[in-house]
Amino acid sequence: MGRQDEEQDSARPQLLVLRALGLGDLLVAVPALHALRRAFPNHRLLYACPEWLADAVELVGGYELLPLRGLDQRLPVRPGEVDIAVNLHGKGPQSTALLQAAGLRAIMAHRGSGLEGPEWVEDMNERMRWTRLMQWHGINADPQDVALSIPSVAARIPDATVIHVGAAFASRLWPAERFAMVARRLSDGGHRVVFTGNAEERRRAQDICRVAGLPGSAVLAGRLELREFAACIAGARLVISADTGAAHLASAYARPSVVLFGPVGPERWGPPGGPHLVLTRHGLRRGDPFADTPDPALLGVTVDDVLSAAAELAGAQ
Repeated sequence: MGRQDEEQDSARPQLLVLRALGLGDLLVAVPALHALRRAFPNHRLLYACPEWLADAVELVGGYELLPLRGLDQRLPVRPGEVDIAVNLHGKGPQSTALLQAAGLRAIMAHRGSGLEGPEWVEDMNERMRWTRLMQWHGINADPQDVALSIPSVAARIPDATVIHVGAAFASRLWPAERFAMVARRLSDGGHRVVFTGNAEERRRAQDICRVAGLPGSAVLAGRLELREFAACIAGARLVISADTGAAHLASAYARPSVVLFGPVGPERWGPPGGPHLVLTRHGLRRGDPFADTPDPALLGVTVDDVLSAAAELAGAQ
């Protein structure tokens, strides 16, 4: 970008979106982000979140990442620099106070802390929550508008069946031996199985791969940058995952997916319409997302349940 372009860019009105959370949180906010981009075509759009999400922000399209580790860090903007701020982080008061302390001209948020907006509803699908906020403020938004741009890099192993073995909390970790049994059965049925996860989950992926009897090259966990991970999902034959960013990427790219839910039900974080099947045992749910053991609703999902769902998706293609 040349100096003249930089000057023109800095002269544009700015809209800032606050959502300093993780990958799945970003992806369920995509319908609202698309709506804002359409509603403010002349604004420079900033998305405040952790820097490691830069690749995902790029795939949303139209937004620049504003690095922000969390709510304990001041927004790196000058007073009066941002025309409009949008609180997609939560209901406050901490997130609202962070925006108010930055000297912003206007804030779109839920009602509270002196701000007008819709009342916060606790038990609501997350895509609906943020599109409802947009609609209250007069912006047309569609909760099914989840699509991302295709990554500029190719999938390392196209048409793979991706088994995402990790999750942010132990309450969402389906047993490793069950993942291994699913992988073995699918591989025997002609699927090229790969295992994904972050660097901390690589050992778990290696153990699952070994028990499944598959080659070590099937373990991609800890080896993919975020855009490569997105490309892996975008080019997948099938995705099997707990309620994680991998599942939300499968929704964004309309890839067939089997999503396993534990402490938090699919009513809150479940996929939009498309080739996605949800598995859980509602009646067993303990509901503690921070528990150090898998939720009974997740443990109630069997290997045969996952294989049956995979077969159903294959038959629908």
